[in-house]
Amino acid sequence: MKKTNIIAMTIALTCSCIAVNAQDTKQPQAVNADVAKPNSEQAAMEKAWMAYMTPGPMHEMLAKCNGDWKEDITMWMAPGAPPTKSTSVCSNTMILGGRYQQSTHKGDFNGMPFEGISTVAYDNALKMYISTWIDNMGTGIMYMKGTFNEKNHMLTSTGKMVDPMTGKEINVRETFKFVDDNKQVMEMFETREGKERKTMEITYTR
Repeated sequence: MKKTNIIAMTIALTCSCIAVNAQDTKQPQAVNADVAKPNSEQAAMEKAWMAYMTPGPMHEMLAKCNGDWKEDITMWMAPGAPPTKSTSVCSNTMILGGRYQQSTHKGDFNGMPFEGISTVAYDNALKMYISTWIDNMGTGIMYMKGTFNEKNHMLTSTGKMVDPMTGKEINVRETFKFVDDNKQVMEMFETREGKERKTMEITYTR
């Protein structure tokens, strides 16, 4: 009886070894088959990624705005309210190999020091401009997307911002007109209860 058990175990182990060896011999073939496949997909991916990461004419346009600018700001805090005026300065520079424009803003608002930082990108894949804005007057991030109209030299962007009074997002629209090499005008609009109104205008001079 014991001899029969030993024989059975030997046969079982032998079969297991044969199965394992069979799997081992097949595995390199599968790997080799993958290696032998054409790399056209990988090449296409590399080409697309290179196009995505390479700065182009749109980035060169942003770079022309490098330098220090003066800002004359007009704000309308509520419908029908008189505008408030203030001044500030901003400095533009291209970062990460000329791929993004970063702007730092400093001034005052109602007697309080004001600081803000914006980034502007031209996404080669989306074919759109993307901007973000943060400042010390809030804790959120405004995110916008837009396109540039060559005919009137204007960038129009749309996005959302949070209304601190309600905690809800509202739609915003921004136009940025390149008047000439040393003058730009930005206008900001917001929509509440289905009505759009102008809330800010900034004239930039260099």
